[in-house]
Amino acid sequence: MAEFKDKKDAELIKLLVEKRKLLHDFNIGTSGSKTRNVKEGQNLKKDIARILTELNTRKRGQPKN
Repeated sequence: MAEFKDKKDAELIKLLVEKRKLLHDFNIGTSGSKTRNVKEGQNLKKDIARILTELNTRKRGQPKN
């Protein structure tokens, strides 16, 4: 989680898009049994959740206008 706290919002959003693309490709690959590392999907989901958690924490931490 510390790796995500050091990044800016724009970088996190870019990373989130990349992780979602990788997860999509992973899910498509599993249907054809091309995947060797089955834990990769779980790790991608966890990373996506961590990024979203960090973004939401920052969003809620800001004062309301």
